[in-house]
Amino acid sequence: MRLIRSAGLAAAGVCAGMMTEYLLDPDRGKARRARMRDRTAHRANDLTDGVRGLSRDVSNRGRGMAMATRYRVTGRSADDAVLHDRVRAELGRLVSHPHAIQVRVDGRTVTLAGDVLADEDKQARHAIKRIPGVKDVDSQWTVHEEPGSVPTLQGKGRSHVGAKRSQPMH
Repeated sequence: MRLIRSAGLAAAGVCAGMMTEYLLDPDRGKARRARMRDRTAHRANDLTDGVRGLSRDVSNRGRGMAMATRYRVTGRSADDAVLHDRVRAELGRLVSHPHAIQVRVDGRTVTLAGDVLADEDKQARHAIKRIPGVKDVDSQWTVHEEPGSVPTLQGKGRSHVGAKRSQPMH
């Protein structure tokens, strides 16, 4: 056991001596020390930036969760006009032709009329039902597999629709 310890100390001593010679070399030692100092400073700055970014991210996520909770609690007491605006905003994010849909809100019940594409129907109804304050969704709209000859579903529509969001808005 003593022999292993002695060998380990000897190896550490040799490494320390080599490092000292490497850094204190009269010809290149100054440049080596400067390079080591710069690399160390760079890594320390990277670490500081990473911690700062992580801290900001955690803070923003916490604030977002608090606001989402607040919205869920206070949003339930919204009147029909506010619910109408919330539904229109949500439809703008979910369907490719939001102009093709008429929204009516009466007593916190949302009635949807007009035309919608089949692949957007279920997601839109589900998202609208989750809006705080909405009691029920009555979808009276016509569901179409393809835009075909439906005038309100013609045109390019919104291309971002259907892309997954990283976090739900509601």
